[in-house]
Amino acid sequence: MNRTDRLVAMVMHLQGRRIVRAEELAAHFEVNVRTIYRDISALGEAGVPIAGEAGVGYSLVKGYHLPPVSLTADEATALFVGGAMVKQFTDASLHEPMAAALDKLRAVLPRERQDHVERLGRQTVVLGRPRGMAPEPDAQPWLLAVQRGVGQRRVLRMTYRGREKDETARDVEPLGVVCYGGAWYLVAWCRLREDVRHFRVDRIRELVVLDELFPAHEDFSLTKHLKEQVSRDDVLPVRVWFAKCVQDRARRETYATLVAERERDGGTEFAFTTYAFEWLARWLLSFGAEAEALEPAKLRRLVGQEAKRVINRYARSVRKRS
Repeated sequence: MNRTDRLVAMVMHLQGRRIVRAEELAAHFEVNVRTIYRDISALGEAGVPIAGEAGVGYSLVKGYHLPPVSLTADEATALFVGGAMVKQFTDASLHEPMAAALDKLRAVLPRERQDHVERLGRQTVVLGRPRGMAPEPDAQPWLLAVQRGVGQRRVLRMTYRGREKDETARDVEPLGVVCYGGAWYLVAWCRLREDVRHFRVDRIRELVVLDELFPAHEDFSLTKHLKEQVSRDDVLPVRVWFAKCVQDRARRETYATLVAERERDGGTEFAFTTYAFEWLARWLLSFGAEAEALEPAKLRRLVGQEAKRVINRYARSVRKRS
């Protein structure tokens, strides 16, 4: 990026935020802090009203805006592909706002770029869900309301269905939204548990965004919290053989990274980690003879026990019919 493009991009970056530190600008534009200082000075000389305070950061003076910027063909393409992904990978609460936003973007594009976007829309298809996770069957479209609570720091009152299908009423202070394992999660301070909890958005049964505002959790960092969560969780090493014909499915459906060790018998032995042997045993059984648990012995035993339960169920069914 040349300096002229960087100066324009810097004003746009400041326009979209209340206050930005020089170090953050340097990291974003991949330059050093001294370059940022020179760029800020150049923008001031050009008449861009930037306010700066030592130890705090920079901000545009209230009321200043850049004139509308025309999107390039690549930028328009990226936004419309993103719109298709929103439609597929989020819940219905975001579909209408995204469609309206894309209509507004389409309206300001030159005619040739409108034609480009129309062709792209007809030729772009997004199928499936990330990592194969399906939403709860009676899930409600809460994602937009959850994001509103995060952005406005408003307390959320909800009825939540846990893993054991029990429902509890909770007031929570929303701290962030994250997508992992193919599902959207609300990260929030739960007043009931008095701790930070993760709530799968599609397991929320009722939700009200209250008028009550909660104070900022100044000592909370979502990025740091997620890193600590991963390091705190116990992971269990396993080895599994997958036939070649199911390896793509295995990579698509598991959250872990499959590390190939050696090929044999028309397949490959993989090492990876899991959070629960019980879940992994049931999942491996769904591959039939195309997967085999190798280590540890506990995992092999659990797969065998699960297979026996399946055989017994069908055996009972056959006996009843005879």
